[in-house]
Formats: sequence, C-alpha cells, structure tokens
Amino acid sequence: MMNLEQQLKQHLTAELHNDILPFWARRMADPRGGFFGRMAGTGELCPDAERSAILCGRILWTFSAAYRTSGRPEYLATATAARNYLLDKFLDTAYGGVYWSVNAAGEPSDTKKQFYALGFAIYGLSEYARATGDERAFGEAVRLFRVIEDHAYDAVNNGYEEATARDWTLIGDVRLSDKDANEKKTMNTHLHILEAYTNLLRIWPDERLRRQTRNLLEIFLTRIMEPQSGHLGLFFDDRWQLKSGSRFSYGHDIEASWLLLETASTLGDETLYEHTRACCARIADAALEGYLDDGSLIYERHADGMQDRERHWWVQAECVIGLFYLYRFHGRREALALAWKTWNYIGTHLIDREGGEWWWSILPDGNINRTDDKAGFWKCPYHNGRMCMEIASRIP
Repeated sequence: MMNLEQQLKQHLTAELHNDILPFWARRMADPRGGFFGRMAGTGELCPDAERSAILCGRILWTFSAAYRTSGRPEYLATATAARNYLLDKFLDTAYGGVYWSVNAAGEPSDTKKQFYALGFAIYGLSEYARATGDERAFGEAVRLFRVIEDHAYDAVNNGYEEATARDWTLIGDVRLSDKDANEKKTMNTHLHILEAYTNLLRIWPDERLRRQTRNLLEIFLTRIMEPQSGHLGLFFDDRWQLKSGSRFSYGHDIEASWLLLETASTLGDETLYEHTRACCARIADAALEGYLDDGSLIYERHADGMQDRERHWWVQAECVIGLFYLYRFHGRREALALAWKTWNYIGTHLIDREGGEWWWSILPDGNINRTDDKAGFWKCPYHNGRMCMEIASRIP
C-alpha cells in the first residue's frame, strides 16, 4: 500500500504528463511559430491576441524542466520551439533586453523593459541550457543578467527598479499590472529576479552572480519580510519605505517561503541556510493565515483588513509546494496531509476535466471563474507544472 508521499507523487506526475503539458503542447502551440497569446475562460482560442514575454519564458522553463526531469523527446521539441520564439521575436537586438509583448505576427507590440519579464527570460533560457547544454541559450541568459545589473540595480539604495522605456530611459508608469501600485520597488519583481538568478547560478558559478543572488536573498530577509507579522511587504519607494501598509499576498508569501530556501540551498552557506530556514517557516505560517478548512488558500488581505477570498490557480499550486516544504524541511509532519488536502481541492474544483488545464480561480461564492483566461498573458503552465515537478523530484 502506498504511503501519502507516494500517492502525492503519483497524482502530481499524472497531472503533469496527462493534462498540463499536453494542453499547452497541443492546444496552444501556433503552427506558424511560438504559442497563441490567449484562450478565454470559455475555451475559445484567440489567435490574434498579443503574446507576452512572460508567457513565452514560462513555457520555455516548464518544458525544459520537463525534458530535463523525464527525458521525453516531445518535451524537448516544445521547449525548443519556445526557445526559438523567445530569441527570434522578443530579444531587442538594438537596445538589449526583451520586449514586454509582441503581436500575433511576432512583431514588437509593447517595447518597454519590465525587469520582471527579463527575469523570466533568464529563468527559461537557463533551464533550457541546463537541460540541453545549448550555448546560445546560456549566452543570452548571461547577457540578460548583465542587462538587469546595468539598468535595474540601484547601487545607492540597493535592490532593483521595476521598468524603463525600450532605450532604458525613465518612464512614469512602472507598474507590472493595473492591480499594482506605481512604486519604484516591489516584492514580486525581486522574487522572480531572485528565482532567475538562482537557476542561472546552477549552471554558471560566476562570482558577481553569486554575490547578487545572496544580496537579493538578504533583501528579502532584512527589507521585505516584516519582522512582526512574517508577511512580505508588497510595494516600496526607492529607499525601501513600505508603501502598501498592511496589504499582504498569501500566495506570494507561500511561494516565497520555499523559493527563498531553495536559493539558500543553492548558495551553499550553512549559516545563511539555517537563518533563511527559520525565516521561511515564519513566512509560511503568515501565509497560512489565509488557509481555509476546505484546503484552499485565499488570495490576499487588503490594507483595510478585508480579505479577497478568491482561490486562484497559482496560489493553490504554490500552497501545495509550501506545505510540502514545511513537512520536508521544517519537520511539520502534519503539513503533508494539508498538502494532500490542497491537492484534493485542486482536483475537485480547479482542474477542467473536459477542456484541460485549470480554471483561473474559484470565486468567493464557490463558482468557477470563466471570465478570466484559461491561458494567456499571465496564465501559463509554470506554477502548476512546477508544483508537479518540484514535489515529485523530492520523493524517492
């Protein structure tokens, strides 16, 4: 009889190979090149939708990691298609970096340089290089690291800026999305630059990269994590004054609770690792203030204390990983059963058994959100695909 670990591994492996990856490879691949920019929540494909660098970079990471961990050649074919499209269509050969979006014909649409998007380009390219040894992908990942350091790093106040114009000049609106505050520095961008640098460090033990990766981790532990609550602050000015008050993202908290530990492990400093581990336990506990009896994790807490009780697909996926990390790396034996409970919530409510993939969210009233995308600018296979691979890789 399989124990709970083995059951979780079996279920997640099946979800990855039988649902998530086939959906993206078969239904979202554009025969003309790259990937369609959007599928509506109704299942309607929108072939003329613009395509984001985030979507392409995340698809590239997911299929590269799937090939690296499984060896299945069909995943390499999809990863290579994403690699080619990113390099051919998103790279700005005049100024460097990547465009925010291109149109359906692969022509530049929004040419601003959002450093969050550069981070995901590094994340995908470094994983492709890790899986295949591809020199072009590796070289472009290194080049994008240097671009971020040259144009986003704040050497005076520390940390990374949000965005610039195509030619690296200042712009007035640096927001990642219309949900965000227009502030100089954000937790979200720092988290995903950290994630990208950590992955690049696995294949390129460069001293400057190591130093900046460690610096990013220390920014989280000393600037972004609130010492009293354990939550992560969301928005800051250029001097790291908190601008989001007591607004917290339970999803980003639980995601950071394991990504920061992964970074500390990659850096290989035992003292830093143990300090990070203690902080990550506090961040996870803060995130789980939003955990409900049915196994789901709600979206966020507003500054006025009210909660957004929508259950987003990515938050549930990150919750499963965060709970598994509490079990595996923090000795919380009860957290494995909670991870299993969250997985069952996903299987019951979020996976679209007929159309494939996952719904965007479950609304506070319990109904499926069919208004937001099934696939699109932000809706990618990275959170749920990574959940499957991250946990399965840690269970013998």
